[in-house]
Amino acid sequence: MSRAPATRATPDEQPLAAEPRARVLVAGASGFAGALAASLVWRHPRLELAAATSRGDAGTRLDRLYPRHRVPIELRELDLDAAGPLDAALVAYPHGVAAKLVLELRRRGLTVVDISADFRLHDLATYERTYGGHGAPELLAEAVYGLPELHRERIAGAQLVANPGCYPTAAVLALAPLAEAGLIGDAVISAASGVSGAGRGGGDRLHYVNVDENFTAYGTGGHRHRPEIVQELAELGSTGPMTFVPHLLPLDQGLLASCYVRLSREVSEAEVRSLYAERYAPEPFVEVVEDAPGVRDVRDTNACRVMIALDRSAGRALAFAAIDNLWKGAAGQAIQNLNLMLGLPETEGLG
Repeated sequence: MSRAPATRATPDEQPLAAEPRARVLVAGASGFAGALAASLVWRHPRLELAAATSRGDAGTRLDRLYPRHRVPIELRELDLDAAGPLDAALVAYPHGVAAKLVLELRRRGLTVVDISADFRLHDLATYERTYGGHGAPELLAEAVYGLPELHRERIAGAQLVANPGCYPTAAVLALAPLAEAGLIGDAVISAASGVSGAGRGGGDRLHYVNVDENFTAYGTGGHRHRPEIVQELAELGSTGPMTFVPHLLPLDQGLLASCYVRLSREVSEAEVRSLYAERYAPEPFVEVVEDAPGVRDVRDTNACRVMIALDRSAGRALAFAAIDNLWKGAAGQAIQNLNLMLGLPETEGLG
């Protein structure tokens, strides 16, 4: 029996709502974060998706590679000269590879959000100990750490923003009010993420039979996101001991950070609850909740759900933060940052 051809769910012309504020390149759009970034730009009312690039999947339509994103454009090899006029770029390359492209984009005057780790650490020596040689150390001083809840004004004036890692995003948002109040004596951060956090090329460790019905710690000798967390908490005034242990969840996406803090002084539960409520009341993407948050609560959103409680018997505060690691932990936060950099409403395209 013959079947009618399937109809395309999305028109080939991007559905912009008004004159675009910027023509945007998404470099590395075949990875999980890059594909979502391209999808968010495509659906954004004021950003024009000028090109989405991939080396390994060039020539493939993005809606064939990721049907759920419904982006009907063909991935291309990166060719800046052939891309036409560009105003901004989201770079979703692996760390160690992104820096040289970011340098070329900045030389051409583009506004850049780098989703890799290449510009997150301010100190070159710390970067080199963590990741190896740096491809564009001359840009480190220019890069602004892209956690809007901490650095909104600097992001709005920046031309290069380093998008935070997923674990640091959740951990720092969970702990920032305590750090700012000088309440952290020491902290233990136990965080768990879905397998998409490792990218498309995760290897045998992320094979279905190893992940399904399993729960494992990794990076116990020192995870590369630890220096990032230490850096941001230190800028908030917290320099005490900090232990960070990541875990792998048998989920495709989602991240929960559970933080156990020995307090520097005695506080009441009402005081810490008020601290969190006041700190995050103006934040469009941080929700302070009374019950422990779960990753399903925030899936496919740019929200971070935070909860604070006290364990009086141990003299500790318990802080939890749940995010979608591909949204607030990567592509969604990149759009939030780009909105700020372009003078657009921070929440635009993320509702």
